[in-house]
Formats: sequence, structure tokens, C-alpha cells
Amino acid sequence: MPASIPSLDDTLIALADPTRRGILEQLSRGEARVTDLAEPYSISLNSVSKHIRLLERAGLVRRRVRGREHILSFNAQPLDEAAAWIETQRALWLGRLRALDELLQEEDREQRARKKQKQRGPR
Repeated sequence: MPASIPSLDDTLIALADPTRRGILEQLSRGEARVTDLAEPYSISLNSVSKHIRLLERAGLVRRRVRGREHILSFNAQPLDEAAAWIETQRALWLGRLRALDELLQEEDREQRARKKQKQRGPR
């Protein structure tokens, strides 16, 4: 996949960090400047900028420049794509687990039937 197209991996990596999730939560309430986003954190502006770049690489944050200000906004599309992938995996595994459960229940029924047959003895 070309580096310019955000991937599911980029999205999941971006969401793995509590600082980045906090930045996304702030942006979900509206656009903000980088300095405003950095304010609640006890880390350097440079560190916050690195977190923001990772969010941008994942496509979760968009940046526009207005004079000397960098205005950031939230883009939910990568989250929607991640949620769709997770739901697909969930459905797949639920189906497999149901099939396994049915197989195990059938084996239990057969085992109980053989045990009953054995207890009755030969006829």
C-alpha cells in the first residue's frame, strides 16, 4: 500500500496511545490549534506535534494553515473503516465459535448416549 494512503494498521497504532485518543477527543468537539491541543498535557509541544503527525498519517486529523496558525480537525472516516473491519472479524469469529459449540454439544450428547448404552449392558 502506498505510504500516502492511511491503512488500518496506521489507525490502530494511532488509537493505541492515550495521549492521541485525548487529542482526538478534543478535536471531536471542534477544530483547534496545535497549541490549544497541547495545553492539557505535561509534555513538550514537540512531543504533542509528533503525536499529531501520527494521527495525520492515519488520516484521523486534517490540518489547514491560516497564516502562521495550523488548524486541526477530526476526520472520522478511518474510525468507520476500522469499526467495519472489527465488525467483520467479530461476525466471522462468532460464526466459528457457534459452529464449534454445536460440534462440542453434539459430541457431549453422543458421549452421554454411549455411556447410557454401556450402563444398560448388552441386550
